[in-house]
Amino acid sequence: MPIINFLHTFTPSPILFSLGPVHIYWYGFFIVLGTLAALTVALYLAKFYGIKVDIIIDLAFWLIIAGLIGARLYDVGLEWSYFSSHPLDIIKIWRGGIAIHGALIGGLIALWLFAKKYKQSFWQLAAIIVTGLPLAQAIGRWGNYFNQELFGYPTNLPWGIPIDLANRPWQYLDWQYFQPTFLYESIGNLLIFIILILLQVWFIKKRTLRVLSHELLVVSYAMLYSLLRFSTEFIRIEATPIALGLRWPQVVSLLIVAVCIVYLMLKFSKRHKPAASS
Repeated sequence: MPIINFLHTFTPSPILFSLGPVHIYWYGFFIVLGTLAALTVALYLAKFYGIKVDIIIDLAFWLIIAGLIGARLYDVGLEWSYFSSHPLDIIKIWRGGIAIHGALIGGLIALWLFAKKYKQSFWQLAAIIVTGLPLAQAIGRWGNYFNQELFGYPTNLPWGIPIDLANRPWQYLDWQYFQPTFLYESIGNLLIFIILILLQVWFIKKRTLRVLSHELLVVSYAMLYSLLRFSTEFIRIEATPIALGLRWPQVVSLLIVAVCIVYLMLKFSKRHKPAASS
């Protein structure tokens, strides 16, 4: 396949183009492109919920700011041993270092505050946002490719990607090709987006745009992405804290899945609980 041959032979540069001393990075380009794609999906879905465009635009601003702050702080916390010695690097987000779990935490807080401030339905807004979110993630992962980061173990597979010597972990200096973890996550996120958009269409056609359907969409995203992230962590090799014999993102992913299962069990048990006899 052409894309496989391209990935196997092309060595990317993190810089998209330069304007004198100013560099525009691929990483930022894909982050912006993914954000615009998710916003487009949200604006389209908002029509079926009767939500004004201004509400979604304002919410997007809140989510972008809170998501970036949360994502960066989360990553800094995980790599505090480095950032404590290089504090100026904390602001250099164009080099990478944006953690999705941190973005979700920041975005969740911002969404709750926004819904409360403007008297909107939290679950309704969340259902709209999470539908396009995996599309944004699928696009954004290509920024990691151009930064040559978040790759997996060395491989001889024909779709292995070349990594510059300067970006290889010291224990793998003799290897040239590595697992394209970014590609696996990008494809997985794209599949999650397709599943969620199909669920949205089904709920809309069945006219079941109720709170329960909103919650199911949010929980579906949380569980599907967590399972995807848990799986890809087995082949990622960048340093991360280890807990219970698992990489930290795997622990967080399992916690999210567990919380979602408990939430659904409690939710459905209440719906099917027989009414008390008088």
